[in-house]
Amino acid sequence: MSKAFTKEPDGEDPEDDIEELPPLPAGLKNLMTPLGLKTLQDELFHLLHRERPKIVEIVSWAAGNGDRSENGDYLYNKKKLREIDRRVRYLMKRTEDAEVVDPRHQQGIEQVFFGATVTYVREDNTELTVKLVGVDEADMGQGKINWVSPVARALMKSRVGDVVIVRIDNRTEEIEVIDIRYVIEG
Repeated sequence: MSKAFTKEPDGEDPEDDIEELPPLPAGLKNLMTPLGLKTLQDELFHLLHRERPKIVEIVSWAAGNGDRSENGDYLYNKKKLREIDRRVRYLMKRTEDAEVVDPRHQQGIEQVFFGATVTYVREDNTELTVKLVGVDEADMGQGKINWVSPVARALMKSRVGDVVIVRIDNRTEEIEVIDIRYVIEG
């Protein structure tokens, strides 16, 4: 076996190998949209078939260059390899336990559920449109919020015209639902 794959004291922190999954409340499923699952699967494929092989090759080359304790190429790329492996384990776990909810099967629903795109008005009359997505898909810059976030949980099962109360940081705010759609991405 190549020394590039053996465990050596190269300044690595054993805590580096622990990847924390963003927590889901107890008993909830790892819901995901089809696009969210595809995005994670594409990243996993890229890491396994493109990035990781390149780094393994560099680590193998650098390992053959002598003293590893002062070999910057070896140390840097060994650390990078650990980061890639940690991300691969994370992505594999998330894609294995994902339950895909397809908006194509949610057409005609008049309530807010996972995958809904909801437009609402806040107390200060600002209008926001958000899509309720999986934990790993959330990106407020794109208007995608985690389906277990306080706003999403308050919106669940509401209908157009409903006023719901959102509890955030020891304060409450009323928001009014003005539109619900199930948009098909892709």
